[in-house]
Amino acid sequence: MNDKAKSILDIRQILGLLPHRYPFLLVDRVLDYTPGECITAVKNVTMNEPFFQGHFPDVPVMPGVLIMEALAQAGGILVVKSTDTSVEGKLFLFTGMERVRFRKPVYPGDRLELHCRLLRHKLKLWKMEGKAYVDGQLAAEAEMTAAVMNREDM
Repeated sequence: MNDKAKSILDIRQILGLLPHRYPFLLVDRVLDYTPGECITAVKNVTMNEPFFQGHFPDVPVMPGVLIMEALAQAGGILVVKSTDTSVEGKLFLFTGMERVRFRKPVYPGDRLELHCRLLRHKLKLWKMEGKAYVDGQLAAEAEMTAAVMNREDM
């Protein structure tokens, strides 16, 4: 897709694009995207998240690795919407993360806004910059590399 189409995707549409399901689906809505360029998505963080039972019971904080996973899932949606190939039988897998920084804790009740920008794409590899914000403040950032793989090759 080379057009500059912009759209909003709800949870039903996201379920059709990502293989993740509860409790590991970490994108609730896509606010905006431009194929081949960028995406803005949202994860609404609630006290009902299963990870808050142990991280940490008295001071619940969203684990940083799950913030990275939420960014990766948003990036996966961007990849799917940026290609003409079917997602049927494919998985989007992390191959690396660089310059990972956690700037602000994420708590129950926060709305995590996920921004991913495509840096480059070559063959099956996609490199993106991801930034997660809460109330306009940077909570986490990273450069992420992922590969699109066929399920039967795994």
